[in-house]
Amino acid sequence: MTPFNNFTTKAKDAIKKAHELAIERGQNNVNPLHLFTALVLQEESMVLSILERMEVDTILLIDSLLEAIEGYEGSSVLSPSYQLYLTPELAAVLESTTKVAESFNDPFVSTEHLLISVIDNPGPTREILTQFNINRNAVLNIFNELRESDDVNTMQPKQNRALGRYTRSLTKLASENKLDPVIGRDREITRMIQILSRRTKNNPILIGEAGVGKTAIAEGLAQRMASGDVPDSLKGKDLVTLDLGMLIAGTKYRGEFEERLKNIMKEVERADGQIILFIDEIHTLVGAGAAEGSMDASNMLKPALARGELRVIGATTLKEYQKYIERDPALTRRFQSVFVNEPSIEDAVAILRGLKEKYELFHGVRITDDSIISAVTLSSRYISDRFLPDKAVDLIDEAASALRISLENKPPILEETHRKVMRLEIEKEALRKESEAGNKKAKERTKKIKKEISDLKEKTSELELKWTNEKEVLSDIKTIKKDLE
Repeated sequence: MTPFNNFTTKAKDAIKKAHELAIERGQNNVNPLHLFTALVLQEESMVLSILERMEVDTILLIDSLLEAIEGYEGSSVLSPSYQLYLTPELAAVLESTTKVAESFNDPFVSTEHLLISVIDNPGPTREILTQFNINRNAVLNIFNELRESDDVNTMQPKQNRALGRYTRSLTKLASENKLDPVIGRDREITRMIQILSRRTKNNPILIGEAGVGKTAIAEGLAQRMASGDVPDSLKGKDLVTLDLGMLIAGTKYRGEFEERLKNIMKEVERADGQIILFIDEIHTLVGAGAAEGSMDASNMLKPALARGELRVIGATTLKEYQKYIERDPALTRRFQSVFVNEPSIEDAVAILRGLKEKYELFHGVRITDDSIISAVTLSSRYISDRFLPDKAVDLIDEAASALRISLENKPPILEETHRKVMRLEIEKEALRKESEAGNKKAKERTKKIKKEISDLKEKTSELELKWTNEKEVLSDIKTIKKDLE
């Protein structure tokens, strides 16, 4: 049997994971299918870089591999002794891996060498390799390209792969002016900066009802960081928001969610304090990923938060905070609460005035100050189950959308004129036979209809020209505003 002394940590982890995949499914035999699946499941590996460059759908590939493992005929039920056996095919793969590494003059066997060896000794993986067009030549070409590039000469995986996949940089979006302006909320933003500047327990959690602007406050901090309007301790830092939907998506099998979160935490820790993580709806992490033999996400975060290696800004409602986070004293201690109250009517009006230009530009309409005041006061009076400023913003957005549609559609007077012309044309056609038969009344009526149709068409042409000119003016105004942005 091949000794594993010259195998890299990643390669050893892949072999260990292959054994775990067999045990989880109650199988005695570990075959190349288990190893190939383990290689693809490693989120920070050269194998994933190669497959992504080949444009392989890795999620579909994993599904196919796991299905093949479940239905593999060579698998046997796990014996009471829990003794695992390597199949002859897997033994051949491991034996040839050292030769593959030697052919590249590499002193250590890495995951990419295991991949090439699996392709050389396909066994039960042959059908899947063919299905996804994974062949030796294509893998070697990309492998050589990656080896030649500066960033992979050391055979290290692409940096911040997990952050790139599961997060968005709010600081970058702010520097590109892609975030809505944040009006007011200076007290909350200043409090967050104060907490983030602490030595320990430097993790603020925004607590407030849905719609009061918790996410906007985080975006306001990102805008200050992008403009440098923060203390020196926060200058140059990157505030990124975690996309929980992407993080959880496709994690059908035990351990996948934890692996993804672990990779994100590693990359944040590796950044040495340069990255601050914003987690909206942070209460959803409590219990997320929890299964038999595994821990939930919040328990994974606690040690890193306690050591100060991970700085997190959370956001949740008071109800969810009390239900999920407050019941865990250890987790509660890691965070400092920042309460976000619903803004007053005056503050909400100021917030909407700040957003007005963005909505005018998007919808191509003018929003008056009276409409803003009305949206805030009327929503505050009549929409009792939601909170400012969100409900007032929705009213403005809805009204502007309705006006935009009415501007883009034909005016009602034009539509009515078209309908009149159609009715007269139908009547004229109905009277044609009677006119041809010599009916005087029909002839007179046809003459009147023709004159009426002619007048209406002339009127329609004038209205259409006027409407087209107005649309062009509005389009020019919108273009100029966009250029000024």
